Amino acid sequence: MTATKFPRVFTGTHGPEDGAGAGTPWPDDVPPTQDETWYPLRDDPWKARRAEYFIAFLWSITGVCGIGLMVIYWTGGQAQLEGLCFALALGCLATGMVIWARLLLPGQDITASRGHHTSELEERAAVVESLSRGTDAVLTRRGFLLKKVLAPVGGIFGVALLWPLASLGARPDRALYHTDWYSGALLVDQDGRPVSVSDVMVDGILTVFPQGFTDSANAPAVLINVGGDQIQPREGQATFEVISGANGLVCFSKICTHAGCAVSLFNVLSMQLICPCHQSTFNILQDAKPVFGPAPRPLPQLPLGVRPDGLLFARSDFIEPVGPGFWNRAGD
Repeated sequence: MTATKFPRVFTGTHGPEDGAGAGTPWPDDVPPTQDETWYPLRDDPWKARRAEYFIAFLWSITGVCGIGLMVIYWTGGQAQLEGLCFALALGCLATGMVIWARLLLPGQDITASRGHHTSELEERAAVVESLSRGTDAVLTRRGFLLKKVLAPVGGIFGVALLWPLASLGARPDRALYHTDWYSGALLVDQDGRPVSVSDVMVDGILTVFPQGFTDSANAPAVLINVGGDQIQPREGQATFEVISGANGLVCFSKICTHAGCAVSLFNVLSMQLICPCHQSTFNILQDAKPVFGPAPRPLPQLPLGVRPDGLLFARSDFIEPVGPGFWNRAGD
């Protein structure tokens, strides 16, 4: 390392990091050759310029890869090419920063005096200024790398990183609060056949869908005939049940309110629906209230109606969101 010989007093331009002002005698415990502005290529401007150009070349590859990422996403995406672009972009960016740090930035140890000094406000300010003196000087001289290369390349690659967000699809907005059930929709089985009051025997269960939406992911529901058993409805849902002679029909969402599995098991002795994934258990006679397992809230109930010909229909969509997720609220 080539070092500059310091005078034996502070000049205000160079000196050990102890905050002493100009004209202060040089401390005996600080090497007189110390220079905090030194960096490996300071005394070889030609090599320093070559290092800058090489760093600029590496960061240019990062920018090209950023543009490539945007083009690949725009044309439909290809995982292998996307991975190659990410690897090249980040690799070249990191390599350039390592070369810059090792060759063009000060990085040697600096010795500060351990002698006693009175610390006045001016002296404290001098210490703060000296901490960044070497680095600021080098960064100022590297305007080519900072302003003409790193800034635009960082902008391009930063924008490219936002493009994967487009693959997440459109925002759901209020769509998650609604299903394919609608007012007047006939209840049909998995074959699309309309369901009547007499199709489900007492203590029987049937999976139903809204007519025309047997493939819907958010619409499956379970129709249960509780016979003459009394249900404890939630407030405002006392008329959701259909009673016809000895038949008492209720319909609940089949999507578990814990993790979205199909609630497909029915314990007729206890009148409970059970989710096979995590054993969440819902008491039908208590309006599908969860009585065991991790489910946080009851299964939403579908308001039912019956036509003069005995066919069952939905009087509206579920009045609560179905399934698990973001809509868990205080009080549920």
